[in-house]
Amino acid sequence: MKYSLFSILFLFLFSGLRAQESNLLSKQYDSKSKQLDSLKIQLKTLTEQTDSLTKEVANLKDKITPFPRWKFGVFGTGGFNVSTYSDWLGKEAPNTTAVNIGLTVNGFVEIEQRKYFWKNAFNNNTGWLKFDNKDNTEDETGFEVASDAFNATSLFGWKITPKLALSVLAEYRTSLLDGTFNNPGYLDIGGGGFTWTPSPNFRAVAHSLNFNWVFSKEDSDYQSSLGAKVILDYTKQFNKDFAWKSNLSLFASYKDLKELSNWTWVNHFSTAVKGIGVGLDIGLRSNKQEASARELTNNPIQTYWVLGLTYGLSKTW
Repeated sequence: MKYSLFSILFLFLFSGLRAQESNLLSKQYDSKSKQLDSLKIQLKTLTEQTDSLTKEVANLKDKITPFPRWKFGVFGTGGFNVSTYSDWLGKEAPNTTAVNIGLTVNGFVEIEQRKYFWKNAFNNNTGWLKFDNKDNTEDETGFEVASDAFNATSLFGWKITPKLALSVLAEYRTSLLDGTFNNPGYLDIGGGGFTWTPSPNFRAVAHSLNFNWVFSKEDSDYQSSLGAKVILDYTKQFNKDFAWKSNLSLFASYKDLKELSNWTWVNHFSTAVKGIGVGLDIGLRSNKQEASARELTNNPIQTYWVLGLTYGLSKTW
């Protein structure tokens, strides 16, 4: 009997303590929640004030920066890989050495005046591969070209508004190594359109009159034609450690949209800190004329990628 009374008394005391603790925690929760809501309101206000002040500072800097305004830069990625196998019996060729080198270089030179701008840029991707089977004295041991792509653009615009300009464009694309320079080569020259720059990070070019010249030293079915040209260019520094640059160049032929059109999309990702870091370059292309010249029945998406150390250098004055 005494044990039962003691147990009941203990349960009452324990329940009371739990209730007291629960009430105390509830009060703390309400207090902290109100404090958090108040801080969120303050943070939102400060964020809006910061964004507004950032725009004002940028506008003031733009007004006091003299013309002409020059800007140039160089950045790229270099990848290097070496592998050697000696008496590795799990491979069909147990004694081999392989070397893979990839290099991308991007550069730009821009000038901006109060009434016009002139923007020039280039992108070059080259790669070499060397494979040596030490048990085969007749195999090729030198470096062979693994990737080869060069692109250069020149854009001139006459400003209608700070964000919209009448423009003309010249773009040239080719390979450079193993006798492939200008074989084939593509030269786009055109105008009749606009360049829209809604922000410093994005630029869109749309020209309704563009002639696409195709050069080839060999007997092939490459054809030049008139069409429309679109270029989309985006560059964003997300924080101190990560940046992304993307460029899409598209030509739509009026003569034969399916057979004579082409597009190239190149992306550069960088984690550079003080100019050096890890970089990734990815390129994609669709070109039916190149596929036909290789006697392919389909038009595959051409791709390349390079992963390695990246570097960057840019200057504005």
